[in-house]
Amino acid sequence: PVPGRCAYFVERKRRFCKMIPAPGRRFCGEHGQQEEEYDRKRIPCPLDPKHTVYEDQLQKHLKKCNSREKPKPVYFVQDINAGLKDLAEIPEKQVPLSSLSKEELENLIIKLKKASNGLELHLKEQILSHQALQEALNDPKNGESAFKHLKQQASILGHMEKLHLLGPGRYFVEFGAGRGKLSHWVDVALQNVENVQFLLVERAATRFKVDGKHKRRDSIFERLQVDIQHLCLRKVPVLEKKKLPVVGIGKHLCGAATDLALRCLVESYTTCCDGENEEPAPKRSRTDKTEVASNNSADNESNKDCKPVAGIVIALCCHHKCNWTHYVGREFFKSVGLGPVEFHYFQRMSSWATCGMRETTTKASTSEESEDQTNDTEEHEQTLSKTDSGSDTLQGILTVEERKEIGCICKLLIDHGRIEYLQQRGYKAALQYYTESAVSLENVLLTAVPSPSLISEPT
Repeated sequence: PVPGRCAYFVERKRRFCKMIPAPGRRFCGEHGQQEEEYDRKRIPCPLDPKHTVYEDQLQKHLKKCNSREKPKPVYFVQDINAGLKDLAEIPEKQVPLSSLSKEELENLIIKLKKASNGLELHLKEQILSHQALQEALNDPKNGESAFKHLKQQASILGHMEKLHLLGPGRYFVEFGAGRGKLSHWVDVALQNVENVQFLLVERAATRFKVDGKHKRRDSIFERLQVDIQHLCLRKVPVLEKKKLPVVGIGKHLCGAATDLALRCLVESYTTCCDGENEEPAPKRSRTDKTEVASNNSADNESNKDCKPVAGIVIALCCHHKCNWTHYVGREFFKSVGLGPVEFHYFQRMSSWATCGMRETTTKASTSEESEDQTNDTEEHEQTLSKTDSGSDTLQGILTVEERKEIGCICKLLIDHGRIEYLQQRGYKAALQYYTESAVSLENVLLTAVPSPSLISEPT
């Protein structure tokens, strides 16, 4: 062993322990029971069994253990954006696609096409750019993958500029921020603009973040490590103090995270979060509509100072990771005769739009993943197994092109539910292709701004 270090040999690592023992001892606290004269018993920590603690100091250790539950921040409100959890609507057992018979699959496709009848199946292509990224786009040092991300970010900024969202006095909230590249480019585009702040929301710890490198005095970057499901924007101290118009942005916001972000912006942000410990309200019967309307009226009176968000710009992604509980378009699905069972199958079938027959697209998909591919690949990979996608059972039933078409319709149907959700709450919302499919297979952008009537309401 190294002098001054623990004399315990760690078999698993094939080396001596590198911890420094207490003066006069040969072993560190973790391996102290190896000393013959040291007979205090060590037990696994009940909060995290990966480390041990002296049994007679357990209570003292529990008060300072790094694995103990930390106090929740003020903006953490349990399940505030989760949506209603009506267990009666969720099927007890969800059967994989591979278990469906040919007749059941055909009936699902008939329901899908009937529900999508009247919808615009071909979105408008609006591929834009922005001057802030021109230098980076022309830099030969950027590889092919970086170039693809830059083209997407440039188009997103172009759409923000078209909607007049790039301006002074804005509070940009990037959901699923990852390294924070999208906010970085928004900041670059607004380098001469005053009173601009950024809030980056990401539930996972992220390496190589770029927001910490910003040193401009007139723009502020703040990062929250919290699940969008529990985020109450109105209680974020900086936002509560400044009260700037909010712009919600996101690049490839995975599946249900899009629904959580929409509800965070449209519902929990624009209503006061007083009942943070309350359970979600149960679904009411038709006879309670009058009471609900009067309650909503009273809420509106008490929330006159609550302004709608200035805009929403989100690049959609991973519809196969959506779920009925969080989905904001449930009312739309019900209006076209669909429910949680159909939604379950449609969200699985939506992957056909981007993976087709996996063997033919593996090469292409490796270079067409989402933001920060090298660090966040697991977040956006098509992880469907053959059982989920039903590729074996579909051989001879549907061609690759038919599957791709059906997958696109499933994605469109799910996205249309989101559009109707926003429209019902006074927003002018739209879907468009914001980049070529060769740049990203997930190339649909959702944009929304308050309708004139919503903006003109007295505040």
